[in-house]
This record gives sequence, structure tokens and C-alpha cells, in this order.
Amino acid sequence: MSKPPENQSPNAGKSSSATSGATDDTQCDERDRSSRDSITLPAHVAGSGTLDRLVDTARDYARAATAENTNKAYAADWKNFARWCRLKGTEPLPPSPEMIGLYLADLAGGSGPSPALSVSTIERRLSGLAWNYAQRGFTLDRKNRHVATVLAGIKRKHARPPVQKEAILPEDILAMVATLGFDLRGLRDRAILLLGYAGGLRRSEIVSLDVGKDDTIGSGGWIQILEDGAVLTLNAKSGWREVETGRGSSEQTCPVHALEQWLHFAKIDFGPVFVRTARDGKTALDARLSDKHVARLIKTTVLTSGIRADLPKKDRLALFSGHSLRAGLASNAEVDERYVQKQLGHTSAEMTRRYQRRRDRFRVNLTKAAGL
Repeated sequence: MSKPPENQSPNAGKSSSATSGATDDTQCDERDRSSRDSITLPAHVAGSGTLDRLVDTARDYARAATAENTNKAYAADWKNFARWCRLKGTEPLPPSPEMIGLYLADLAGGSGPSPALSVSTIERRLSGLAWNYAQRGFTLDRKNRHVATVLAGIKRKHARPPVQKEAILPEDILAMVATLGFDLRGLRDRAILLLGYAGGLRRSEIVSLDVGKDDTIGSGGWIQILEDGAVLTLNAKSGWREVETGRGSSEQTCPVHALEQWLHFAKIDFGPVFVRTARDGKTALDARLSDKHVARLIKTTVLTSGIRADLPKKDRLALFSGHSLRAGLASNAEVDERYVQKQLGHTSAEMTRRYQRRRDRFRVNLTKAAGL
């Protein structure tokens, strides 16, 4: 076999489709970037330093209109759809309900090596497309028959009950924190688990906390430690809310005491509450923890403490996640439902009830309560 000339790329003999695809992806990314920066001055207004700065500020606010993770997901949705359109010999703009209906059908049926997607993922993809079209000045009518009937058929044929993560029970959380040491890393992780459980916090809310208000740019909230507990002010999905976390019945299980111990020994009085530690676990660093650490921490302590040891390791890992802390509070707090709803920051009682699950399903026996 002859070798390519030294001044020729080894890929020169290959089909130009790969290069074309890469070029298309680059062009798509450029178009996406252009659409995100589409806030500009009107054509009849002369530019100036002040107005140009206001344009940049407006763009920053526009990007902050949705959460960073949501922006990333929507960008990935558009990139996937744009690539699908190119492969089918069409263009993503302007929106075509007929082509979007075919796209949804392809996602549900799976094509080639790509597996079929769940109904919830397909609905998320559709929401991402609607958002992206809106950013580009178009409207995607989700009620159009080409879109609505296909989606309804997908739901009817493929819909399954939602897979819910296991709720962490009171004895579970005690067993989990008992596996942690008393070095800085152990103190930090104990505070994360107890505060997340008692506060019914999302993992992103836990790691976004600062010690004080406006300590860092992009903070998701701050803490105020009082005599009877801690007040967490959070910038959550549904807006700003306060979470009151009272002191526990003993120091070993008190989330506020655990938080105080971590802040004291880590010498943290400004900036992020939960930061990384050195490899030896004895020195607190400046870098804020990622929310992925909370998920890993839960899975690790679940395995180490022997929770649900009746199941294989793979199944145990799949059962628990960051949402297990919120589900644990909702399922085990023996108080009026409205207090749980407020703590979790839900706008409806129905959403709160989705989190209320226990292994002893018949804790409330309505049959006996009805006199039978």
C-alpha cells in the first residue's frame, strides 16, 4: 500500500463528509453564538461607549434568564436537532412542524446505534427546541397536529411510570454519617449530609451557599446561624426562599452543630461554605465544591453503611442520588404537609406528594381509617 506524500495529510484520501460534518458543526456553533448575542442596538441608533456597555450588560442578563445547566441542555438539544436535519437533507430554520414530528418519532424509535429515548427526555428535547426557536425570533407551535399527535402517540405507546430515587430514612442518615471520620473532610461531609437532609435541599443549593450575603459573585444563597438553628436564604428554581433548619436533639445528629464544627475547624468565615480539602483531608482549600460531590458522597456512604444490603451493589447505587435527601425529609417528617411543602420550596402540594415515599407504603392505612 502506498503511503501519502509527506506534505499531504494522512486523512486526505478519506471522504470529505467527515470534514464537511466538522465544518457544519463549527458553522452551527457560530450561529448559536450569534443567536445568543443577538441583543444589539437598533439600526437607527448610533453606537456609543455607554450604549455598547449596556448591550453587553443586557446580554449577560439574557444568559442569566435560565440556569446554567438548563442553558447547556438546551444548547445540546439544538445541536442534536441541527445535526439530524443536516443528515436528512433539510434545515432547522425556519421551524417545520412536519419535520419536528418526524424528529420526535425518530427519537422514540431509535435509529442506528442510537437507543430510543424515554418520553420525559423527548419532552425535554421538545422544550429545548421551543426555547431555541424563541431565541431566534421564531415560534414553535407545540399544539400543531404534526407535533401534538405524534407526541401523544409516543406517550400512549412508550410512557412508563417515573423512576423515583429511594428516600433516605432517619436510621439511614445516621448510619451514613457514622461512616465518616473526624478530619476536615469528614466534618465537611457530615455537615453536607445532615444539612441537606434536614433542609430538604437540592445538591446544587447545598454547594452554592456562602457564609454571608454577597460574599462571591454567582452565589446561590447564604447562611445565618442563630441560637435555635440556622436560616438559609436560597436562590432556588422557584425564586428566593428561606429554609429554617432547627437544632437537633443531640450534637451527634444536629445539622447546625455539624455546620458550626466544619466552619470553625476549617476556619471559614467568608466565601463558599463547602470547599474542597487537600488530599490529606486536613486543609481546607478555596475552591467551591461541585454539586457532583454531593451525589458521590451519598452513593459512597450508602454502600459503606450497608443500606439496602439485600440488593446488588449496582442496584443500590442506582437507587440513591442527591434527590434521596429531599425525598427523605418529605417522607419522614411527621408534620403537616404544608410545612414540608414550604421547606422544599414547592409551589403545589401535589409536587410535595411526589417526594413522599417510604418502604412501609401502608404507614397511613385509609382502609382502617374509613372503618373497615
